[in-house]
Amino acid sequence: MSLQRLDIYNVRNIYEQSISPSHALNFIYGNNASGKSALIEAIFLLGRAKSFRSSSIKSVISFEQDNLIVSAQALQGKAGSLQLGIQMDGKNIEIRINQQPSQKRSDLAYALPLQIIHPKSFELLDAGAQIRREFLDWGIFNHEENFLPAWRKYKKALAQRNALLKTREIKQLYVWNKELGNYGTIVNEYRQQYLEILMPILSKTIARFVTLSDIDMRLISGWDTAKQLEQLLNEDLERDLRYGFTHNGPHRGDFHLLVNNALAKDVVSRGQLKLLVICLKLAQVELMYRERDSFGCILIDDFAAELDKNNRAKVLQHLCEIQCQVFITATEADDFGDLSDIENYKMFHVEHGNIRTINVPHGTSL
Repeated sequence: MSLQRLDIYNVRNIYEQSISPSHALNFIYGNNASGKSALIEAIFLLGRAKSFRSSSIKSVISFEQDNLIVSAQALQGKAGSLQLGIQMDGKNIEIRINQQPSQKRSDLAYALPLQIIHPKSFELLDAGAQIRREFLDWGIFNHEENFLPAWRKYKKALAQRNALLKTREIKQLYVWNKELGNYGTIVNEYRQQYLEILMPILSKTIARFVTLSDIDMRLISGWDTAKQLEQLLNEDLERDLRYGFTHNGPHRGDFHLLVNNALAKDVVSRGQLKLLVICLKLAQVELMYRERDSFGCILIDDFAAELDKNNRAKVLQHLCEIQCQVFITATEADDFGDLSDIENYKMFHVEHGNIRTINVPHGTSL
C-alpha cells in the first residue's frame, strides 16, 4: 500500500496542504517548527486516530480552528484504490473509509498500517512496560485477527473486577476471575506465539546493523505461569481487595530483549540501544509485509538526531530494500546522506507550514 495523495487541513501550522508522495522514499526537510513533524503527525493521525506527540488532540488543531481533517487516496496493489479520511475536533472523531462512515479506530489501523520511529521511540527498551506492551500488541493485532476481540473481552473483565474490588463485592468476583483467567490466558498465548515468529526476523535485522551475540526475546506474562491465572486470582484475592486492583494478568505483561542473557539496556551502548529499537520496529514491518504482501507507511521523524552518518546510511539502504512507502524528516537536506543510488524518491521542503516539492535530478548527491 502507498499513499498517492495526502490532504492536510489544520494540523498544527499546516492549514491547507496537499502532496503527491512517492510510493517509495519521501524526504522532508525544514527548520525546527517549520511543520515537517506536523506532516508526519498528520499521516499518523490518519492511521491511528491519535497523535504520537500529544495526548490532547486540541493542541494538534491549528490555532483558532475548530477541527482538523486528514484524507488520502491510497493504492492497494491489485485491490485498487482506497480512500481514507478522519476529522477530529478534540471530542468527536469521524472516520470514513471509501466514503463509508466507521466507528472503529481498528478499521483505520488495519486499513493503513503504520510504523513510526521518532526521538521518544528509543524509550521502548529503557522505559516502563506499557510502551513495550503496546508495541507487542500492535504487531499481534495485525498478525492475528482473533487477538483484538480476546483483548477487548479481557479488558472489559478486568474493569469489572477492579470495580468490584473497590466495592468489596466478593461473591461476584469469582465469576469475573473465571472470565479474566480465560481471556488472559488466550492473550498471553498470542503474545508468546508472536514473539516466536518475530525473533528469527529480528535476529537477521540486528545482524545488519550491529554486532551482538546471543540475542533473545523473553515474554513476561504478568503472572507466575506455573499456576493457572484463575487460580492465582483466587489465591491473591485478599491482596487485591486490600489495594483495590488486580495484580496478576497480561495487563502487567512485558517482554525483555536480552543480550547474553542480560537486559539489552544494561549491557549495550546508548547508540546500540537506539539501533536495537529501530531493528525491532523494522522487523515488525517485515513480518507484516511477508504475511500481507504489503505494508502501509514507515514514518521516521528527526532522522539525524539519533543516528550517526554511517548508521543513517545503513538504515536508508535497508529501507530501499523492504519495498514500502517511507516518510523521513530532517533539518537539512544533507542529513539524508548520499541519495545518488536511490531510484525512486521525492524531496519536500517545509517552511511555515507550506510544503513544496523539490526537483532533484536523479544521480544527485545532496
